[in-house]
Amino acid sequence: MTSESVSTHATLSDAGLDLAALGERFSAFASTLERPLVFFDVEATGTDPLSDRIVELSVLRVGREGVEPIRTWRVKPGIRIPLEATEIHGISNDDVEAAPTFEQISDEVLAAIDDADFAGFAIGRYDVRIVQAELVRAGKSMDLTGKRVIDAQVIYHRREPRNLTAALRFYRDKDLEGAHGAAADTVASLEVFAGQLDRYDDLSLDIEALHELSSSHNDAYCDQGRRFAWRDNEPVFNFGRLRGRSLRWVASDPTERRYLRVVLEGRFDDDAKAIVREAMQGRIRQRKRAS
Repeated sequence: MTSESVSTHATLSDAGLDLAALGERFSAFASTLERPLVFFDVEATGTDPLSDRIVELSVLRVGREGVEPIRTWRVKPGIRIPLEATEIHGISNDDVEAAPTFEQISDEVLAAIDDADFAGFAIGRYDVRIVQAELVRAGKSMDLTGKRVIDAQVIYHRREPRNLTAALRFYRDKDLEGAHGAAADTVASLEVFAGQLDRYDDLSLDIEALHELSSSHNDAYCDQGRRFAWRDNEPVFNFGRLRGRSLRWVASDPTERRYLRVVLEGRFDDDAKAIVREAMQGRIRQRKRAS
């Protein structure tokens, strides 16, 4: 039995895509490739590329001859998949119980990517690093010297700036005069929000719903300063040498517990200190989940 599980759309043609469908300029670009270009994406146990583990990896090779079939591996990570990660990618601990470990598929993965340049979305700061870390743990090596990396997210952000000036032009077709002056920026913010309500019919007019939507990007963190993140509904450190460590474990360890006093005496926001103070009193804060 192969350790590889092919995704539903095994080839671009199955998904209604081929080189022609990707456009003339992409076809022209592909014809110039000196070696394959591998697009890949990773789902993992968390957001730290050095300490978290891969649970799913997909690879798509592009060359002068065209696009090869997509290859997808489910992976047993060897550590627990937190609830917060499962909520994002939908892969649970039960889903990977019978899957191979990364070490078991490492030769296949290396064969699929080692001779190629890389491409993807936000690939440079995360996907490349976590794959490299997994290969090192598996006793394999991948030489990144000379590899080119195309990051579609970087190109997107360079060509489509995400600032107030760009938002005003997008939503109200106006140029922002006096940018970075408080008055001009305040008026522009009002106009952008009004433009969003006009553009998105399904955007709620209820202030509580808009508040929840606006706050959703912070849901992964326990405090405003993002010093602690939620993992399995409890705080873990998101900074320093204890990054990724459970606050419950630190508070119960006589040696590490002393570090909590450093936090209480240091330059940390009050909400982060409150979380630490509760832990030192034997109360570990629990994430309140929407019913």
